[in-house]
Amino acid sequence: MSIKTHFDYIIIGNGLAGLQLALKMASDAFFDDKHIALIDSSLKNMNDKTWSFWETEPSQWNCIAHKSWQKASVITAKKDIPLELNPYSYKSIRSIDFYNYAKGKLIEKQKISFILEHVETVTENDFVKVSTNKNTYSATHVFDSRIPEAFSINSNESILIIQHFKGWVIKTETNCFDINSITMMDFRLKDGEQTTFTYILPFSETEALIEFTYFTSEIVNEATYDMFIEKYIKDYLKIENYSIIETEAGQIPMTNFPFEKFNTKKVTKIGTGGGWVKGSTGYSFKHTEKKVEKIIENIKVNKTPSNNLFKSRFKFYDKVFLKVLKDENHKGEWLFEQFYDKNSIQTMFRFLDEESSFLEELKIMWSLFSWSFIKAFFKTL
Repeated sequence: MSIKTHFDYIIIGNGLAGLQLALKMASDAFFDDKHIALIDSSLKNMNDKTWSFWETEPSQWNCIAHKSWQKASVITAKKDIPLELNPYSYKSIRSIDFYNYAKGKLIEKQKISFILEHVETVTENDFVKVSTNKNTYSATHVFDSRIPEAFSINSNESILIIQHFKGWVIKTETNCFDINSITMMDFRLKDGEQTTFTYILPFSETEALIEFTYFTSEIVNEATYDMFIEKYIKDYLKIENYSIIETEAGQIPMTNFPFEKFNTKKVTKIGTGGGWVKGSTGYSFKHTEKKVEKIIENIKVNKTPSNNLFKSRFKFYDKVFLKVLKDENHKGEWLFEQFYDKNSIQTMFRFLDEESSFLEELKIMWSLFSWSFIKAFFKTL
């Protein structure tokens, strides 16, 4: 039996963006006659991360949400800020549940192919040629999640903050956690004058993900995360007896690098490689969903898929925020305290979702009014 080598669409990478895009295509009758290939060198059969997001309405993700919460808090050295999220719910999805859900839906579609190979090159001619370590394929359009090589080469020309973290899922012997509320950010435990915080997702009264996170330009060794997580559990949660049942770690680029310049009429960069990660926070789950919806809309009206994927004013806000963190990293705690103390959480969620009104955005900018912010604003201009 011959191997199919030409497709209408090829998606490179079966991560969050690639699978969300494939799911959206599979659910739309417009693509029923299209042949789609997903190429990845990984089977995606491990739980390698946790995605968290907020939304107001039930969605297709409800069936795989590991847990949801209606309350949260942000804790700084000066205050504890309680947050009532209604009408939003904060939800968490384990990556393995997402991978299994997506693959289960997609494998039912006869015209969708999974190819377990490593992509080496992508070249554009009449069609787009995708060469892997085993075969060569072609497509009318390619969606490529690989980070452009120019990002690492030219990243000094852009602002780059790395959100890097390690988390432990721990199991305690007694009830220790409030299952109704997450800790979005606890800044009390610091690594020097850098922006660091602890993040807690309680899955039950005896089980929680505890993550120590940096927003910095440099990463640290793994033992450093472990030391701070252990210290937080002991000194702040006052838990002595527990077991570590799972760990996760990651690095997310928070940057104003112009990923969108690498989009063409025949190749669209997606996911982290397309600049879909929110520059000021590292959030990606719902931003990915919105970008996918826009791509589908563009294809159906015969526009270039990457047309109008980004809102320029929000890229500007992200750039100012990143500039402050880059130049005065110790200001991170103050910035987030102002965000969540001076504005409602509902306003902040709309702002981070890029759905806020200009008046709301002015109010948020005013809440950050300081010499540091003014300097960053004019440097960004």
